[in-house]
Amino acid sequence: MKIYETKAAPNPRRVRVFLAEKGIEVPYVEVNMMKGEHKTPDYRKLNPLGQVPTLELDDGTIVTETLSICRYFEETNPEPPLFGRTALEKAHVDMWQRRVEFGLMLPVAFFFRHTNPMMAQLEEQNPEWGNQNKDRAIKYMKFMDRELEGHDYLVGDYFSVADIVGLTTVDFAKFAGLDIPAEFKNLTAWHQRLAARPSAKA
Repeated sequence: MKIYETKAAPNPRRVRVFLAEKGIEVPYVEVNMMKGEHKTPDYRKLNPLGQVPTLELDDGTIVTETLSICRYFEETNPEPPLFGRTALEKAHVDMWQRRVEFGLMLPVAFFFRHTNPMMAQLEEQNPEWGNQNKDRAIKYMKFMDRELEGHDYLVGDYFSVADIVGLTTVDFAKFAGLDIPAEFKNLTAWHQRLAARPSAKA
């Protein structure tokens, strides 16, 4: 079993943090995206979309997509449960994972890919579109800040994969040049809470 990843990318980090919370160790194979290794014919045999991460099981079976990889390990290693413990909790975890994915991660990714000079070799950049997404990302941070009022985690008092998606997204936003605005006290406290967990260093 092995995971192909680009360590600096946010999506593979989600899997690393998830596995650290589970106490699972899996060998990693680095894929250098800046050198185009994710687009080579050999890698595309593993992942036709040329994305990371990719999980290769011992029998050669391939699983791609970050949350699908996490789901596999949730089902094979159910403790501690990170996708929810009850029907309602599972629904709320899924709800928040999708909210963060579409509401924050997408605009942050568009901002980064279309305004950062290092991405020029990988993207036909549209800086105007990128900066429009900066405003969308800040607006969604404001929504998250409001929803976190009185809660330790996105799903109340329960730490879940939704928080992992949120943590890695906010950290990626900071890397892209989008810090949490100082007035968003709840979001800042939530991020500090997650960043203090040992798994955040994975």
